[in-house]
Amino acid sequence: MISIPEAHVPRLEPSQATRYEVLFRVSQAISAYRDAKELFHALAGELHQAVRFDGIGVVQYDEAGNQTKWHLAEKCRCPDAVSSREIAPEDAMVLWVHQNQEVIVIPSVHEEIRFPASMDQLKKCGIQSGCVLPLTTVHRRLGCLVIASEYANAYSGEEVSFLSLVANLVAVAMDDALSFEASQLAQTQLEREKERLKLVLDLNNNIASNLDLRDLLRAVSASVRLVMQCDAVGVGLLDSEDKQMRLFALDFPTSKGRGKGESAVLGEDSLFHKVLQTGEPLILNGKELAQQRDSAVLAEGFQSICALPLMSRNHTLGVLGLGRLQDAPFSRSDVDFLRQLANQVAIAVDNALAYGQIADLKDKLAQEKVYLEDEIRTESHFEEIVGKSAALRRLLKEVETVAPTDSTVLIYGETGTGKELIARAIHNLSKRQSRSFVKLNCAAIPTGLLESELFGHEKGAFTGAIAQRIGRFELAHQGTVFLDEIGEIQLELQPKLLRVLQEREFERLGSSRTLRTDARLIAATNRDLDSMVKEQKFREDLFYRLNVFPLHVPPLRERPEDIPLLVRHFADHFARRANKAIETVPSETMKALYRYHWPGNIRELQNVIERAVIVSAGSVLRVPGGDLRARAPLIKREASTEVADRKNIRSVLEEAERKQILGVLQETHWIVAGPNGAAIRLGMKRSTLQFRMQKLGISRNAV
Repeated sequence: MISIPEAHVPRLEPSQATRYEVLFRVSQAISAYRDAKELFHALAGELHQAVRFDGIGVVQYDEAGNQTKWHLAEKCRCPDAVSSREIAPEDAMVLWVHQNQEVIVIPSVHEEIRFPASMDQLKKCGIQSGCVLPLTTVHRRLGCLVIASEYANAYSGEEVSFLSLVANLVAVAMDDALSFEASQLAQTQLEREKERLKLVLDLNNNIASNLDLRDLLRAVSASVRLVMQCDAVGVGLLDSEDKQMRLFALDFPTSKGRGKGESAVLGEDSLFHKVLQTGEPLILNGKELAQQRDSAVLAEGFQSICALPLMSRNHTLGVLGLGRLQDAPFSRSDVDFLRQLANQVAIAVDNALAYGQIADLKDKLAQEKVYLEDEIRTESHFEEIVGKSAALRRLLKEVETVAPTDSTVLIYGETGTGKELIARAIHNLSKRQSRSFVKLNCAAIPTGLLESELFGHEKGAFTGAIAQRIGRFELAHQGTVFLDEIGEIQLELQPKLLRVLQEREFERLGSSRTLRTDARLIAATNRDLDSMVKEQKFREDLFYRLNVFPLHVPPLRERPEDIPLLVRHFADHFARRANKAIETVPSETMKALYRYHWPGNIRELQNVIERAVIVSAGSVLRVPGGDLRARAPLIKREASTEVADRKNIRSVLEEAERKQILGVLQETHWIVAGPNGAAIRLGMKRSTLQFRMQKLGISRNAV
């Protein structure tokens, strides 16, 4: 053993009265402070008047957690002035005192052999001698009081007795402080439990009173952020249509604006997407977060994240995420509570989604009822497309071709030709026939209201918008939208219509929420859209998107053979409505109707027959004489024009034929018959060629 010469100890020689006075002040000091740091500074200051020391501290034991907590005064030169750690080998000496409840006096750290690790630690601190006293009350053992000196043999028996009294006072003060701390902790935990129970209660009340999903989740996010002391709370839901995760609600008052806002799509690199795939909670802190590739989380600077799946009937609806900007990890109790909360939120989301679907179906049924009633009131009374003309048969063949597809169809035709009936035929022959057929006449809606009619609006979107309205495209989801007079849509609205055709998405007026639709578009017009594009009155890109499969509905004058069938059809129809029996249509009447040009097409014919049925008294259809006389000049004009047109066409054809025959005759040197004759080259018989030459006045002498 190495012998260290004893240094002279500068001892204090206080009287007994002085020590008791110090003991009294120590009692007052430790009762006045509850903070450990302030307490031991006060303790050190008072004891210096009665005991010589260079370091003083208290070791607090947590037997349940198997940890020590050191509280050391500032004069101590130990590197770990205040620390909490697992029980280490250098704690063996104070642990022995704690367990055996006996005082240890160490005259010299160089001569003490029982606790080598503890002695090495004291040597590092420059300590030569010391005294360790147990801190105990009648209720429990608390730890140890350590007094140390830079000199050997610093503590006599009298000083140790005095320090034992001090240790008793410190033990009582520590017991009070720990009891107060425990009560404060219990009070804090109780307040926290009350807040959490209130959060659950508020959530249940919100579920019962608020079935609007976005409003509900916003309210829940704000409440969770306050109760859980977080900086941000968000809810991501899986979109049932495009199967993408979207941020549906976010409460983040201190956001830097670098992350993603509501309705943003969360990619595969996002933490929410990982939780959605695994179905398990994800808790990340510090370095773990830095290794992630979630750009939004990294941009905002989160230090702690907790994300939990929203499960309903073994199906993941979305993710509840919480974030803290400070390095404050989520505890096990936090995660357990958030699991319960996530289950409640999942039920709320499931209920709100179901309510939303029911509400949408209810609104659609109500809207469909309105539209159907409107159609019944404005029905053209065609039970089917009537006619057998070649032009109509060609059109119906094209309808059969395009109907099974989902391609956009553009129907051209004059007013009154039955474009809507063709659109209905396309819908009825398609796979969407069981869904809605929603129509809208773009020319009949004021310019300012057309966008609302097409895409809908939210309550309060504009003056007079007293309730939410579903637009035609939303109503026709998985069905067909028929837009008549599409050439009347104003230029500023055309890009939105183009977006619906290309992207299948739109927003209601007054809303930033993007909606999707799977509606097939059939458009109709009586205008020349190609010319409108050249005049910059119609967007070229929209025209090309509409003109995928154009159909031309022939006017009635190009299918006159269908007029007798239509007359008979309308006569029977209106006769049934008027409780009449129309059995005969006079030939003179039919001829007059047949010869008429019908600029109003089928609609005009329908109106004429309806009036004729009304005025007919018997079983014979009588067209009013005034109507026939009013139309007579028009009929004559049309007939004369038609004769003139026929004459002009005939003369043009004869002139072309004459030139053709003359050219061939000159090439064959006027040889008509034979293998090299003009008849063979023209593909005619010799007699036929001679007849045509005679009729056209062609002869060699005349040339």
